[in-house]
Amino acid sequence: MTALDAFCSGMLIGLSAVILMMANGRVAGVSGIAGRLLQGMQTATGAAFVLGLVVGPVLFRLLAGGWPVVELATPWPLVVVGGLLVGYGSRMGSGCTSGHGVVGLVRLSRRSMAAVASFMAAAVATVYLMGLFA
Repeated sequence: MTALDAFCSGMLIGLSAVILMMANGRVAGVSGIAGRLLQGMQTATGAAFVLGLVVGPVLFRLLAGGWPVVELATPWPLVVVGGLLVGYGSRMGSGCTSGHGVVGLVRLSRRSMAAVASFMAAAVATVYLMGLFA
């Protein structure tokens, strides 16, 4: 991924968050949207958002001519456990990195600032600890 790819991706994420906020007054937090969809609430909006998450990579493949190269050096069981912990943490923190980091920080939400600081501290500690055992 080039710097331009990352820049364009970030701009699209921000744009989608702004559109959702302006159109529905909702924060573009993936865990909240997916949770409400699974509970049968806001099904049209939630389904469209989740469908976009699934269709987006397919569109990327069509436009770029191939899938991005992803090398995963971590064993799958550890990835699954990490994913479950992230999901649990997002429920405990009343939101995920997309809701708190992309939208909450822009709104100068104190709760989001604390959540993002916690996410980042946990990420730094995890990378450090994984480096010790690698």
